[in-house]
Amino acid sequence: MSSVRLVFSSDGVRALSAMRAGDRGVVVAIEARENGRVDRLLSLGVTPGARVTVLQMFPGVVFQCDQTELAVERGVADAILIGPVEGRS
Repeated sequence: MSSVRLVFSSDGVRALSAMRAGDRGVVVAIEARENGRVDRLLSLGVTPGARVTVLQMFPGVVFQCDQTELAVERGVADAILIGPVEGRS
């Protein structure tokens, strides 16, 4: 299993798939069973420290990560861990 993690308090950390439309946060970790999945997300800018805004939860998870809008399957969203935004948004 491969993962990338930002050193961060685990308080309030949840999977992207557990969020609701309109929620905001920061990527804390990507925990995937497949190395290719982690590499693909990293290449798309989904990296620890990136700010995320959830746009849609059904039928797929659509979110904005910094300046990029992405759509992923729920299984992929399960692997992206999001923490609360510190300070001002």
